[in-house]
Amino acid sequence: MNEAVAALLLESIPDAVIVADAEGSIIHWSEGARSLFGYATDEALGHSIVELIVPDDQQAVERRILGDVIGEGSAIRESVRRRKDGSLLCVDISNTTLPAIDARGPLVLSVEKDVTHIKVLRDAKVMEARFRELLESTPDGIVMTNATGFIVLANSQAEKLFGYDAGDLRGKPVDMLLPEPLRRAHVGHRSQYFLQPRKRAMGSGLDLSGLRKDGTEFPLEISLSPLHTEDGSFVLSAIRDISERKQIQRALQETNAELASANQAKDHFLASMSHELRTPLNAIIGFTGILLMKLPGPLTADQEKQLKTVQGSAKHLLALINDLLDVAKIASGKVELRREPVDCNALVEDIAATLRPQAESKGIELLLELPAPPLLFDSDHRALSQIVINLASNAIKFTERGHVRLSVAAVGAPGAGGRCAEISVVDTGVGISERDQAKLFDAFSRVEADPSKPTEGTGLGLYLSRKLVHALGGTVTCVSARGSGSCFSISIPMD
Repeated sequence: MNEAVAALLLESIPDAVIVADAEGSIIHWSEGARSLFGYATDEALGHSIVELIVPDDQQAVERRILGDVIGEGSAIRESVRRRKDGSLLCVDISNTTLPAIDARGPLVLSVEKDVTHIKVLRDAKVMEARFRELLESTPDGIVMTNATGFIVLANSQAEKLFGYDAGDLRGKPVDMLLPEPLRRAHVGHRSQYFLQPRKRAMGSGLDLSGLRKDGTEFPLEISLSPLHTEDGSFVLSAIRDISERKQIQRALQETNAELASANQAKDHFLASMSHELRTPLNAIIGFTGILLMKLPGPLTADQEKQLKTVQGSAKHLLALINDLLDVAKIASGKVELRREPVDCNALVEDIAATLRPQAESKGIELLLELPAPPLLFDSDHRALSQIVINLASNAIKFTERGHVRLSVAAVGAPGAGGRCAEISVVDTGVGISERDQAKLFDAFSRVEADPSKPTEGTGLGLYLSRKLVHALGGTVTCVSARGSGSCFSISIPMD
């Protein structure tokens, strides 16, 4: 038989007909091969049949089989092949050795028939018998695919999820359940997955979308589990519709955006109003101070009393505004701390000098216990002062007789972040009940020393103090009992 007749016979076979030399280099590529694998003749000739159409994980086995065929003369088997687009297919292969026609030695004739659909139906029948009852008991949609990407089993939940009738998904390519933009990438992902199969938990992958039969898309999450049986390798996909969750997330994002906008408006309002309110209040405080100093002239007793009331109210309102601004800054995370060297002794002495008139007006002693040499460390001077002023002012406010003592000490071992500066404020006041201690550091919480005498203040002092202490990396504690006074201590890291 001459070569022309042989070539004509090979081309008449509808299946893929490939002739390769002993090294696997392709020397004939039929029309059936072009149609089945997607490579043109000039793309195939001269290339290794193994590298061109055999999946990476099976190439070593394929080379061994090629050698066996040359030694034994023929072989009939089933295998998996890879098309030019990366998709996989199942083929029945008939290998026959041809006599040598030149120095390249014997040739191998491979006739490869696409049996993907037949194998899918066979696998579907086997898997149906084994797993149908189990898969129907799960709430998620379950789709089982083989190595070529065809569905061999889908439970009723999956059929309902994608809008298909019972049995319609069996034997179909799994890619049909994906929107068009995702399909091409999915072919590569699927091939890689079968090279290195591993479990993937629900929700651990990228955002995915599914495509229903009616063409609508929906968000989903998926888990993957490899399944190895004597009938081959499969992947079990659990699929969950997350449309409702995504809708809730979008609503939350919109709400968060609205809240952020409202928060910005609030910050702008507070910044504007603080300037507008502070300016006249400072003027009122300043002018009443001048009048009380009697610089413009003498005052009657009633005038002096009324001016003190005005000045006290203005100072109270200014303190309220400052507290509210501090709360707003803390809530929005805009507290700016500046670490600098702090002389803790000097800081406490300055605070005592400021508060001593208030204590003396009530007949209370203001005592100091300071270490020698002075305690020096890096912290935020302004924040630390505000904390101690709040604690000491409260102590004086709730103490009717006795004393208030401010003490400073270094505690803990040096190094490894162990040393702390401890500042304590101890009073001989009315003390705090256990019930009140539970809410002591809450915003707008106030402790009433005497129900018949409502306590002045915003209820923000201790709340702000604790927030600032935490911002400095420290802690604040309270030890108290009703009728036995109180001890507030703050501990700030020094190392």
